[in-house]
Amino acid sequence: MSLASILANKLVMSNADLFGFVLTMPRRYKQYKIFKRNGIETRHIAQPSKEAKFIQRIIVEELRKLLPPIHKAATAYEPGTGIKANALRHLNSRYLLKMDFKNFFPSITPEFLFLAAESSGIKFDELDKILLENALFYKSTRRARLRMSIGAPSSPFISNFVMSGFDNDMFDYCAKRNISYTRYADDLTFTTNEKDVLFEIPKIVESTLINACFRKIRINSKKTIFSSKKYNRHVTGVVLTSDGQLSVGRARKREVSSLINSFKYGKLDEKERLHLKGLIAHVHHIEPDFIFKMRKKYSDEVVNSLMKPPTAG
Repeated sequence: MSLASILANKLVMSNADLFGFVLTMPRRYKQYKIFKRNGIETRHIAQPSKEAKFIQRIIVEELRKLLPPIHKAATAYEPGTGIKANALRHLNSRYLLKMDFKNFFPSITPEFLFLAAESSGIKFDELDKILLENALFYKSTRRARLRMSIGAPSSPFISNFVMSGFDNDMFDYCAKRNISYTRYADDLTFTTNEKDVLFEIPKIVESTLINACFRKIRINSKKTIFSSKKYNRHVTGVVLTSDGQLSVGRARKREVSSLINSFKYGKLDEKERLHLKGLIAHVHHIEPDFIFKMRKKYSDEVVNSLMKPPTAG
């Protein structure tokens, strides 16, 4: 049974009604911009409508049954993965290389998805291609090309799938040379205990992208960074300390401690309290010992009140 027929059955719709809606999906997005971490550049976000999200989630459920599993080098969006799991794979290595893709999600197009599927032995029929390209990709303007959005629930899975060939080739190359490789969305991390072996990696990444990603993905060379245990190493926002521990870093700790102090004396508004709760959850996940220190400094009662989920009012 085709993907379109499965989806129509699940939605209790005729194929005609399904495609009548799906063909409008590339325009059912709310678009806005947010600032990147540097506070200067902006990131374009396209948020699908509630109905579009519902269909995208069903499609991903079905694609997971059809397509090969996501490669273990991919440490974002999949069950059991995350920034901590990603950092842990690099914890005990002396040398570090970080690389970054340029405009990662918007570089992923329907053609890229179909080429990646064919490389995995999966060939969609023409009707399913029409379904997938309209349901999973959007147009920023009426005349723009279809591309993947940052904001669709289907984008994380699709982005990991289309990079599976690249992940497989890089993982195998690195494993033979005692190099650990992970990819967290568009962040690539390579670590090893062998001196100088990482300097050849950027050119290998470039050539692998050409072969495995059909020239669709490019490296942002401005963000290529080499480091070692002599320096403060960061992997997806997590600090790898010289004594083999994970940390959120001194600046983050000072911020959390200062905000807890302000909270204790009633100086935070509701928005600031929610921000602090999020920070504490993050710190507790990465470096729980620091939260223990905050308990000793500010009391269990204060810290516990910031770790409790909000009650329904």
